[in-house]
Amino acid sequence: MPRSAQTGFGAIAAIAVLVVLAGLAAALVRLGVGQQITASQSLLAARAGLAARAGIEWGLHEALKGSWTSCADGARQTLDLSADTGTWVSVSCSRSTYHEGETSPGVPRVLTVWRIQATACNSSAGCPDASRAVGLNHVERQREVTLAR
Repeated sequence: MPRSAQTGFGAIAAIAVLVVLAGLAAALVRLGVGQQITASQSLLAARAGLAARAGIEWGLHEALKGSWTSCADGARQTLDLSADTGTWVSVSCSRSTYHEGETSPGVPRVLTVWRIQATACNSSAGCPDASRAVGLNHVERQREVTLAR
């Protein structure tokens, strides 16, 4: 048998192995990019969640001891936490009073209910920001608390 009939098979096998290795490398790169995006989103979400919690605590302080003691007409303030967390927090307050039972015969017990809502996002335009909500790096977290006293 002539030797020239068996040449070239090694080159085809080497090309096939290179194509498979290139495909695996591309898959690994995509996986790494996906993990980086997921980690970044998780960090942004954690920051926004903690900023919303800080907004709730600030709102409770303002409603009970600060300048919002009346909480009239859905008072709203915006907190700029962008220097520390990269987030803005919009905090709103509403207050209602109810009569619940009696403290003594004929004297109604007045119950005051405060509702504090905080929305945190990483937008410089304030929260909520519908225009940035479709973006990849936009996060928004909302917390609400009701206090009766």
